[in-house]
Amino acid sequence: MSEKVSICMVEDYFLLRTSYLNVLSKEKDFIIKGFESAEECLEYLKSKKANSNDLPDVILMDLGLPGINGIEATRIIKEKYPNIKIIALTAHDCEEQVIACMASGADGYILKDAENHNTENSNKYKLGKIIRAVLLGALWYDPQISDISKSILPKPNSTDFDNLYDNNSVFSKRNAIKSILTNREYETLKLITEGRTNNEIAKHLTVSTNTAKAHVGNILLKLNVTDRVQAAVKAVRAGLF
Repeated sequence: MSEKVSICMVEDYFLLRTSYLNVLSKEKDFIIKGFESAEECLEYLKSKKANSNDLPDVILMDLGLPGINGIEATRIIKEKYPNIKIIALTAHDCEEQVIACMASGADGYILKDAENHNTENSNKYKLGKIIRAVLLGALWYDPQISDISKSILPKPNSTDFDNLYDNNSVFSKRNAIKSILTNREYETLKLITEGRTNNEIAKHLTVSTNTAKAHVGNILLKLNVTDRVQAAVKAVRAGLF
């Protein structure tokens, strides 16, 4: 960690963005910059050299953004700039959104404070400590959604080290899913969990869009699901990615 901590905040609501940045500016070693959209932040990162000291250390990311949403932005940034820590700062507490965000590479998940909750115990005023913890390698979940992270962890079959999980465990499910997919379908499923479109999948795999669509269709059929979101959730819950 450098002596100064460079922080970017992506939040489309001006007053909220200003309020959080004002609180963070009181930390003498924080250098902060705000963006109204993910597109603005991505353009800013693009203007910097990859792996340079000019890149931010941390990005605070809202999820419900106009244009590119926070989950997609997190995936893009983590793919291009893996050393940047990303902390979701959002009002979204839906289980699937939390899981999708963390699976896309987020290092923390913080719920925005209610408008009337503006005390020193609020997340706004604890944000500096949370940022420092994440920079040191912590994975930080808001206490209000911590049960979600626990809910996706499989309970052991026993406490015997040689028989911790049975055939219905997440580990067995992971192997079962991998066994029914071809290598290309497995690659495609990973791209689906990252929120890629068929055109993006085709470009990444260097195949036609029709071939990409065929891979997606085969995955939905084999996983016995009806859409891409269900396939992504099933993959994440099975611990595939």
